[in-house]
Amino acid sequence: MIFIQAKGKYQNRFRQIASGILVAAALTACESMSEIGDDFAEMSRGLVQYEENMERKGFVGGIAADEPQAALAGREALDVGGNAFDAATAIYFNLAVTMPSSASIGGGGVCLTYDASSNTTRALDFLSRTPGSSARASLRPTGVPGNVLGFQMMHAAYGRLPWSQLVAPAEGKARFGSKVSRAFDADLKTMGAALLGETGSRRVFSGPNGLIREGEKWLQPALANILGDIRANGSAALYKGVAADRFAAQVTAAGGSLMASDLKGYRPVWRETIELPLGDISVHFAPPTAAAGTVAAEIWAMMNDDKRYRDADPEERPHLFVEAATRAYADRAHWLNTDGTSSIKPFDLVASSRIAKMMSTYNSDTHTPIASYNPMPVEVVQDPAATTFVVMDRSGSAVSCALTMNGLFGSGIVTSDSGVLLASVPGSGGRGPLSLGPILATDHFTRDFFFAGAASGGVTAATSLISVIIKNLVDIEDLEKAMARKRLHHSGAPDLVYYEQGYDEAGLQSLLKRGHRIAATPSIGRVNAVGCTQGLPYDPLSCQAVTDPRGSGLGTKLD
Repeated sequence: MIFIQAKGKYQNRFRQIASGILVAAALTACESMSEIGDDFAEMSRGLVQYEENMERKGFVGGIAADEPQAALAGREALDVGGNAFDAATAIYFNLAVTMPSSASIGGGGVCLTYDASSNTTRALDFLSRTPGSSARASLRPTGVPGNVLGFQMMHAAYGRLPWSQLVAPAEGKARFGSKVSRAFDADLKTMGAALLGETGSRRVFSGPNGLIREGEKWLQPALANILGDIRANGSAALYKGVAADRFAAQVTAAGGSLMASDLKGYRPVWRETIELPLGDISVHFAPPTAAAGTVAAEIWAMMNDDKRYRDADPEERPHLFVEAATRAYADRAHWLNTDGTSSIKPFDLVASSRIAKMMSTYNSDTHTPIASYNPMPVEVVQDPAATTFVVMDRSGSAVSCALTMNGLFGSGIVTSDSGVLLASVPGSGGRGPLSLGPILATDHFTRDFFFAGAASGGVTAATSLISVIIKNLVDIEDLEKAMARKRLHHSGAPDLVYYEQGYDEAGLQSLLKRGHRIAATPSIGRVNAVGCTQGLPYDPLSCQAVTDPRGSGLGTKLD
């Protein structure tokens, strides 16, 4: 891979990084983590010290999420002295209450993490998994949940605030009520009356006039009880001993399928990211089984290898983007296994020699017919239902997460005793992590953070996120402007470029001139991103937190 030199500050820079830790007089508190077995020694951290009511001095951090109440919960965690990992934990548990359609305790996901203190970037896979053979025999198989254990593992590795302090606000929302947000209302309207067909889901999602609606107060007392148990006992409330036996029995009683052994044997997995260069910056992509991360990495590599995007005429860039996208989606058939893993080592997928071969047929003046691809791109159904969020803190640590229930509202089954909505089993029909693929960008030499983003929208998630990051990181465009730009998408099947209504006319004409067929669509993907074009902690003034105007989320920055 040939390094690309980005503009401005990234070129031949020498920086003196401010070091030192803000120390404020504060009360301290401590809490013992619940023991959850020898396999999770990393998760036993003993006493956790934190600064309560820490005096704010300048920049604190930024958050963007699909659901505003969850974003505000993360903001509060940062505001009292928590770091990005504390904020991510608080955001997740609030999403479990306010956005269970994609983020229930019964679901799973994948996060990229950057810890500034250790200068390490990793991917954490806690996706919902297929249950054991006895459970699979059920008429209504349900996925093995991963969210609670996944976020506890992240918090145990990097968090600062006590676990209970981060879970308690979500418990309070469930017990005393929260208002239905516009973001969740959109999911309710998409699913419609089908949610009222199940006893458990009807109990949770019905209001005075059918389904609960935007602005209505919504109480979930059963969910509050299990959140209280999680607050006090951590993941042991679901995954250990009698608690696992009890939850599995509740799932079976509700019509789902889960064995206690599925819960007791569940393990999140830390993975290496797919790392690609942009000058001095390292851009990290989620590896399989988050397949969209690999697709995005290949698109990025093809556009940036040998400075291709930077050197391209502006008229050529839309063509380059869709040609790279079609090749990446076609290549997925080479490496994607049925279980979402890759038959090729993830980093080998983006090796320079391989990327050069994939682009050997690229013609800057002419569309390469899809019929000439080997293999040809295949239309793959991908579930568009997911939710994402991103966080950065003052030190430059960051988290980028994508969560899924393997279908909007998962299986539709809600346990009566705990109020937990259960995920579908990953599998056919697009159910699973095919569309998940968060991104993180840092400079590991200077320990500066530059970008974190995640996208939902099924097959369009990868192209949506690349559309934003390439404008922000390569063109050094304002993040809000990059987010608002009209987008293109082409996955090869059918051989058609989709463009958002209002896309630049000159760009469309350049595509038509090169032999592309085009079709308008109202919206392509939904992205959340935080970024600092000059790096964090080097220049907090360059930082932004932006949610996609195509959704109803919230981006918030604490100065």
